[in-house]
Amino acid sequence: MKSYKIVLLPGDGVGPEVTAVARDVISTVGEVHGRRFEFEIHSIGGAAIDATGDPLPQKTLNACRASDAVFLGAVGGPKWDGGAKRPEQGLLGLRKELGLFANIRPVRIYPDLIHRSPLKKEFIEGVDFVVFRELTGGLYFGESTRGAGYASDQCVYTAGEIERIARAAFGAARARRGKVTSVDKANVLETSRLWREIVTRVHADFPTVQLEHQLVDSMSMNLIRQPGSYDVILTENMFGDILSDEASVLGGSIGLAPSASLGAGGPGLFEPVHGSAPDIAGKDACNPVGAVLSAALLLRYGLRLHDEADALEAAVERAIRHGARTKDLGGFHTCSAMGAAIIDELHDLSAPRACNVQMHWG
Repeated sequence: MKSYKIVLLPGDGVGPEVTAVARDVISTVGEVHGRRFEFEIHSIGGAAIDATGDPLPQKTLNACRASDAVFLGAVGGPKWDGGAKRPEQGLLGLRKELGLFANIRPVRIYPDLIHRSPLKKEFIEGVDFVVFRELTGGLYFGESTRGAGYASDQCVYTAGEIERIARAAFGAARARRGKVTSVDKANVLETSRLWREIVTRVHADFPTVQLEHQLVDSMSMNLIRQPGSYDVILTENMFGDILSDEASVLGGSIGLAPSASLGAGGPGLFEPVHGSAPDIAGKDACNPVGAVLSAALLLRYGLRLHDEADALEAAVERAIRHGARTKDLGGFHTCSAMGAAIIDELHDLSAPRACNVQMHWG
């Protein structure tokens, strides 16, 4: 039996708590589907700064490179504010070193949680879209300077960086509902003008996919006004960071939102969208669903175990349907109890069903 090697990076704050749940559900998937998973735990972010002085130790990076997939809990927290090294540098460095250029954030509304959305039912019902965010260019990786009374951050994009994320988004749209919304600020920024030019050129290779362009300021409004009109949203690094966080609350809690970061080859990185939430760390109070759904993305995109990913996503939906709720969703389940409810559903889905046969005698 093939063994899959998964590196776990619990990180900071609630990261270790949601990572523990993710590990438990992946292990359960292995039990019920006959798969073998091996786990290695390594440090990153603030925890790594405390232990080694480096937010991304070489040992961690080497282990990630040698893995089949990487799962991250969360990084950051006020403890490390103002320091020479920040926890987030570990995450940005890992993305760069692994060549992860596409951040994928699906947004789907659970029917049993529609009432938790800040939007009315008629606006949110049936919403199902995915954000494709370019992950290695733009302001976050440009040269930064700071002087007496001024600061600057350089935003740089190459045609190649834009083309590869555009092709990924169009390919996804072709397998979904056939629509890409490309978001930029082409009325002001030269990088956005290049972005729009390259995306339009790539679109010619995907004639069955509809393309529309939107400016990021109007998009931030329309994402609330008409979220059901989107299928695949394609955008650059900073815009994607902001818009995907905005989109994550449509379902009622950022704790539900998963993400996957993928490259051209090698292991992908999978993590919940939420941050380290230091105010509730260690209290078993956080919502692990985003982490569990990130584990499903790990199975699907990282290990190509599609049936197993389907089963895990179905177990989450069943657990919610049967009343499992953490505090942020108006319920009383702890983080570990929510994980246990999902695991119970995984076992139930795999249990053999009784065969009801009616005999008719002539």
